[in-house]
Amino acid sequence: MRTSQFSGYYKLSPEKRLEFVRQFANLTEEEVDILRSVGSLEISQADRMIENVVGTMPLPLGIAVNFRINQKDYLIPMAIEEPSVVAAASYMAKLARNTGGFTANTTPPIMIGQIQLTNVPNPYQTRMKILERKEEILRIANEQDPVLLRFGGGARDVEVRVVQTRVGPMVVTHLLVDTRDAMGANAVNTMAEAVAPYIEEITGGKVYLRIISNLAVHRLARAYVTIKKDDIGGEKVVDGIIQAHAFAEADPYRAATHNKGVMNGVDAVVVATGNDWRAIEAGAHAYAARHGEYTTLTHWEKDLDGNLAGSIELPVALGTVGGATKVHPVARVALKILGVKTARELGEVVASVGLAQNLAALRALVSEGIQRGHMSLHARNIAAMVGARGEEIDQIAEQLVKEKKIRVDRAEELLREIRGG
Repeated sequence: MRTSQFSGYYKLSPEKRLEFVRQFANLTEEEVDILRSVGSLEISQADRMIENVVGTMPLPLGIAVNFRINQKDYLIPMAIEEPSVVAAASYMAKLARNTGGFTANTTPPIMIGQIQLTNVPNPYQTRMKILERKEEILRIANEQDPVLLRFGGGARDVEVRVVQTRVGPMVVTHLLVDTRDAMGANAVNTMAEAVAPYIEEITGGKVYLRIISNLAVHRLARAYVTIKKDDIGGEKVVDGIIQAHAFAEADPYRAATHNKGVMNGVDAVVVATGNDWRAIEAGAHAYAARHGEYTTLTHWEKDLDGNLAGSIELPVALGTVGGATKVHPVARVALKILGVKTARELGEVVASVGLAQNLAALRALVSEGIQRGHMSLHARNIAAMVGARGEEIDQIAEQLVKEKKIRVDRAEELLREIRGG
């Protein structure tokens, strides 16, 4: 049976790490070469993805090990430039295995298309007129994408809201669309545009915007985990994490950084799989403020035995078909490594990684402090930045950490000393 459990993975050379991934995910030699290559995205491919292309910008692609989610083992590809994120997620996943790993679930992949109606003197009666024509609205919407319908998706329902604004009331129709394994922006936008003229016709109002919403409140991923108190560092650490969470829950200044830790894990998986991380970020932060105050995406508490119990809930507008997930060669390989079969399964993975990453940050904050985990890798980056090569990087980084002076000027001094200058 495949296992993602691996002690000392970070000690291996990149080639040996890649060999473990190759065997786990049954990668072909061509797929392995894609991961080896700095220029995996050819300039001709990039030129078809966005405008005014002049090159590509690679990010480090790491693998988080030890993850067990819903009794299935995963290797998690993470594309990120920040030190310690991949290692921290892997370590928390290792602790989670002692209680069975993460449990996760998702709601159906329902996205919202918004149609903004203006110039209506009687908005509440107009709302009723639109709701009365729901079946016709759904019919028009579903005519736009027969392929989506064939795969079991399509427009499912209509919601209508009256929104008070500084320029007067607006009647906003929400078209709820099951996008299956696609993120769904193109399908939803097309449906919203098709429905807009009909809404104008039956109301006499004027439609301006007709576009997807990234606050995907009907497309949620949830995950939870229990960590044994002795594994996390004892009762004092558990209490410290709960105190830290309570601080973030009550204070938006702290909540922003707390949730940034969540998104370190979430975004890294989203980027690696070629999904729209800006949409995920926007949706997550809006969801955190949905009750009028910005607060935490995660919750931490103690169970009856004093163990640490954590949970997360956030919108996950993710796809495994279409967009960069199929165009970008590394994204295709990343999805194969993950082995997810549906967008919903990908959402469960993303939520679990976000929860693990948040726990890692909280544990560091209430125990040794956040800098200790970053220090060694940051010192290596500083050493490379000043021009150190090979063993020089290790020597300088070791001395910087020892002195607790992770600074460019000190790295430059050490490099001159090593080179006898």
